[in-house]
Amino acid sequence: MAIDRRSLLLGTIAAVVIEPPVSLAGPPEKVAEALFVAAAKRGDGRFVLLLMSADAKVIREIPLSARGHDIAFDERNGKAVVFARRPGTFAVAFDTRHASEPVIFTAKEGRHFYGHSAFSRDGRLLYVSENDVAGARGVIGIYDVGEGYVKIGEHSSYGVGPHEIILMRDGRTLAVANGGLDTVPEAGRENLNRDTMEPSLVFVDSQTGTLRAKHTLAPELKQLSIRHIAADVNGLVWFGAQWQGAQSDMPALIGSAGEDRVLRLLEPVLSEPLDLKGYVGSMAVSADGCVIAASAPKAGRIAYVDATTGKLCGSSILADACGIAGEVGGAFAATSGFGILRHEDRNRRIISQTQLADIAFDNHLRRLG
Repeated sequence: MAIDRRSLLLGTIAAVVIEPPVSLAGPPEKVAEALFVAAAKRGDGRFVLLLMSADAKVIREIPLSARGHDIAFDERNGKAVVFARRPGTFAVAFDTRHASEPVIFTAKEGRHFYGHSAFSRDGRLLYVSENDVAGARGVIGIYDVGEGYVKIGEHSSYGVGPHEIILMRDGRTLAVANGGLDTVPEAGRENLNRDTMEPSLVFVDSQTGTLRAKHTLAPELKQLSIRHIAADVNGLVWFGAQWQGAQSDMPALIGSAGEDRVLRLLEPVLSEPLDLKGYVGSMAVSADGCVIAASAPKAGRIAYVDATTGKLCGSSILADACGIAGEVGGAFAATSGFGILRHEDRNRRIISQTQLADIAFDNHLRRLG
C-alpha cells in the first residue's frame, strides 16, 4: 500500500535540536546555478534542503535538524532562508550561489515561527510570521540580514496564527494570511482555538507596522483558515485555505482580496466540480502574474485560476502534490510527496516529469530567480 508524504514524514518528526551543519574547508566555493529549492525527507529519515536543476538534478544538499517548511528568496543577493514547520523554532539561512556555511538562528523566548517569511526589496530585512505565545497573538518579526539575522523589532500581524507573508509589488506593503489558529510548541500541531477562530487577510505597512486593510470572513466561515497567498499582476492577493469544520459544510477554499477590494471566494463551477478535500497546501503565481495555482495534496490535485477573469481554468492530477512555483509562459513546476518534480502548463499539459528515489518533498517549492 502506498504511503503518502504525511504518513512518511509525520511519523518520524523529532524534537528540534539545533545542530551545526558540516563545516566547509577553505573559502566559499561557487556552485552550479540551481533553479529550485525545496525541503524534503530522505528515505533514511534525514531531513534536508535540496537545491535542484529544472530536471531535478540535486546540485546541493543542506542538512536540517528537523522538518523544513517554506523558503524565502532574495533574488538581488542570492540569499535564502528555510524555516521549521509550525510551531517550529529554528531557521537556516544560506547562500544559493556559493557553498558557504549556513547561518542558523532561532526564535526568541516566548515566540515560535509559523514557517514563512519574506525579504525586503533591498534584502536588508527579513519579515517572519511568529506567535507571541503568552499573548496568543500574531506578530511579524523583523530581522537584520547583514548582522546575521538578529531580531531588531516586530509588528503586529493584526490577527492570530499568521502563516504566509509576501511583499507586494510596491516594495513596502506586506500581505499576511492570518490562519486564525493558535498553536504552541509544547502542544505540537494541536490547534488550541478551533471553535473561536478568526482568520483574516491583512495588509500591513512594513516600515511603520500600520494596518492598511483587514479582510475577515463571515461568521459561518470562521473555521476557514487562510494560510497561503500569492499576488497577481493586478495587485490582488489570492489565498488558499484549510477547512477546520464539518466536511458537510465545506465552502470554497480559494479566494482573493485587494487592499481596496473586498474578499471574495471563488465561485463553484458546476461543469467541473473541484473537490480539494478541504486543504490547500500552497499557492503560486505564474511569472507573468496572470495565472494562479493552488495545490491540494489530500486531493492529489492542482487547480488553476485565470487571474484576469477570476475563473477556474481547470485542474490536473498529481498524487500528494503540494509544492508549486510559477514559471514563464503560464507554466508551473510542482513537487509531490513521492519525489516527483513536474513541469506543466495551465492547460494540464505535462511538459516534463522526473522522479527522485528515496525523496519525499515537503509542502513548498521555491523558484530561484
